[in-house]
Amino acid sequence: MAQWEYATVPLLVHATKQILDQWGSDGWELVQVVPGPTPENLVAYLKRERS
Repeated sequence: MAQWEYATVPLLVHATKQILDQWGSDGWELVQVVPGPTPENLVAYLKRERS
């Protein structure tokens, strides 16, 4: 059975693509994006399989 590790990442709306591309290149898969503490911020939940 696969084992997963998770990360919670703050996103800035003006740099969302760059931030997600960086995490994706490190093997992280985006699970969900939810509103952050302010309108300019979002929070991304990511996962990747443990090696």
